[in-house]
Amino acid sequence: MKFNFDKEIERRGSNSAKWDNFSEDILPMWVADMDFQSPPAVREALANSVDHGIFGYPCDTDEGQLAVSNWVRKHHRWQVSPEQIMLMPSVVIGFNLVAQAVTKPGEGILLQTPAYGPFLEVAANAGLEQHEAKLIQGEDGQYILDLEAFESAIKPNTKIFMLCNPHNPTGRVFTKEELESLAEICLKNGIYICSDEVHSDLVYPGNSHIPIATLSEEVSKITITFMAASKTFNLAGLKAATAIIPNEELRELVQNSTHGLVSWTNAFGYTALVAAYQKGESWLKELLLYLEANREYTYEFVKNRLAGIKMTKPQGTYLAWLDCREANIEGNPKEFFHQHAKVELNDGEWFGNGGKGFVRLNFGCPRAQLKEALERMEKALKK
Repeated sequence: MKFNFDKEIERRGSNSAKWDNFSEDILPMWVADMDFQSPPAVREALANSVDHGIFGYPCDTDEGQLAVSNWVRKHHRWQVSPEQIMLMPSVVIGFNLVAQAVTKPGEGILLQTPAYGPFLEVAANAGLEQHEAKLIQGEDGQYILDLEAFESAIKPNTKIFMLCNPHNPTGRVFTKEELESLAEICLKNGIYICSDEVHSDLVYPGNSHIPIATLSEEVSKITITFMAASKTFNLAGLKAATAIIPNEELRELVQNSTHGLVSWTNAFGYTALVAAYQKGESWLKELLLYLEANREYTYEFVKNRLAGIKMTKPQGTYLAWLDCREANIEGNPKEFFHQHAKVELNDGEWFGNGGKGFVRLNFGCPRAQLKEALERMEKALKK
């Protein structure tokens, strides 16, 4: 490999939310940023900006939108014109903006649970009702849609459906047929689709990411799609994301909601985004191979050595959703592993209904670190 993903980088003392919120005996395997250095091309572009030495107000040039447009065309077979792309600080800010832009207080927002934690805060932030449809597990443990429950969860005041694909925390990559079913229901009921596709570049062989907006022109007109280089290239702290909104009227609504609330994209974030999309492809190809090997290592370890814990291989993301309900753990499994294994995981309850008894483990790290974390968990279960 040209890039060394086995290299361990000391992150403590770097103002890292992942590492610096815990004592040195805790091994953090929780929040979704990776423990790999970002691509050399990104680091070089940022170093050049620092060397320039002037950090005044930035402006968004066409270069950023064009880089995004070229990337989604090549990697997701989606023809998007640069003017349909909005830059913003983060995906989380983005879907809160959409909720403010297209709803009125008292209207409803529909989620599939378990759901990415910040999804569960949008309704309260915008004064909306929260409607939920649970994903269900098939016989193989993989999560699937319950379309009957999805339709039943829709109320007369439901205005937005918040889709997460690839899905966080379960790792599902929804098929074209599944997406078509969801889109058809939304079209029938006059519901906007707010689609978080931030993990879209992190999909494993045998699966394909399909932006829901590409299903038809009709679907594209009701869809706001969020993507970012942050997960793909490990840039979360630089605050740069994109909203792709083909419908001009809808785009203006979202744009107007930013006034006085959301400033321009961070100058370093913009520089990193452009460099990543223009020059990061070879790095990403090797990253995906490494993550796939980590996924296999995690799956085999859980299956053979973590008694009572179940894992279904994620089809995308670098996140493992671990079912601890039969592991004979007293109380909360996240607290159990924090106390007895000194491993920090995400609490399944943070993901809402369907999360109790689960933890989420981030395997986007050097293999030695992953091995140590899993071995600590194994020892804790044997005590």
